[in-house]
Amino acid sequence: MEEAMTGVILAGGKGLRLWPESRRQRPKQLCKLVGDSSMLDLTIDRLIMAGAKQVVIITGDDLLPAIEELVSQRSDYGSIEILSEPQGRNTAPAVGMVLSKYLNGASNEILGIFPADHHVLDTDSFTQSISLAKNAAEQNYLVTIGITPQRPETGFGYIERSQYEFATLPDVYSVDSFLEKPDQTTAESYLTSGQHMWNSGIYIGKRDVWMKEFEEHLPDVYHHIIQGWEHYISSYNELPDISLDYGIAEKSKLMAVVPADFGWSDLGSWNSLAEIHTSDGSDNVFCGPDVMALDSKNCLVKQVEKTVVLFGVDDLLLVETEDLILVAPRQRVQDIRTLVKSLEEKQRHDLL
Repeated sequence: MEEAMTGVILAGGKGLRLWPESRRQRPKQLCKLVGDSSMLDLTIDRLIMAGAKQVVIITGDDLLPAIEELVSQRSDYGSIEILSEPQGRNTAPAVGMVLSKYLNGASNEILGIFPADHHVLDTDSFTQSISLAKNAAEQNYLVTIGITPQRPETGFGYIERSQYEFATLPDVYSVDSFLEKPDQTTAESYLTSGQHMWNSGIYIGKRDVWMKEFEEHLPDVYHHIIQGWEHYISSYNELPDISLDYGIAEKSKLMAVVPADFGWSDLGSWNSLAEIHTSDGSDNVFCGPDVMALDSKNCLVKQVEKTVVLFGVDDLLLVETEDLILVAPRQRVQDIRTLVKSLEEKQRHDLL
């Protein structure tokens, strides 16, 4: 019988590459990018389907009111708790919040760490992968989910697995190494190796395993965790700004990986959003009910209220929001961060 899981959702972050849809007060995790539900709502739904008995959302003070409002509208709000970071200190201290808050919880309880804003197409396959990960976690491994690469992607970190699966854990492998974002040639070699996967940012392990890993690899954080919630929060600004990847996963000797292919996307750019939607015969992608295109190709349109008509244009990104419209060449979507920085320098905070 599988142990119950607490699903911890990391719901900070700004999602700047999806501006202007993603804004400071409505970042990517609160946007409705796929259907009629926010990315955070969809993540909560997936975790409950995967057997989470409780969901803990970690966010920042600036987003707390919006997330409280979102959770209050759910019928299962009673099983969801929200923890607010006093300031952003990256993902390792955020996970430390949960360990500190529930310091006296059952040592064998499984904690699963999940990003708030990723897209999963096949929820049944996702549930199966999480079940495999929980089984491995019960044997005291710290488990991540590795996404089978679909292309030679240079924008993701990679996980290299061992050649053979564990004898007692089918479809689970030890992790040989975590790898930085590769160049194009290296990414192409990863695609054909069969042993390299995209890093999903999902981690699953028993509470006592998490505690031991923090004690060994992040003793400065562990020292504050064991002194309890009030102390941990009051000393939060003293904690190192470090990710779970760098602080724990890359150093751990207990890492295992479940290879998975459930239609995953981090929705990290407008192009990645286009990839999960169906295109027309001219490679146009329309996210919205009222878009028409004549003699146009390879355009991406996010439409909300106004009818959008494309005529004689190629390789265009058009994003409509309630207060502005962005028009840009598709090949410049990776430069959206630069655009946002320029708006900050011009003190156009009303647009951010």
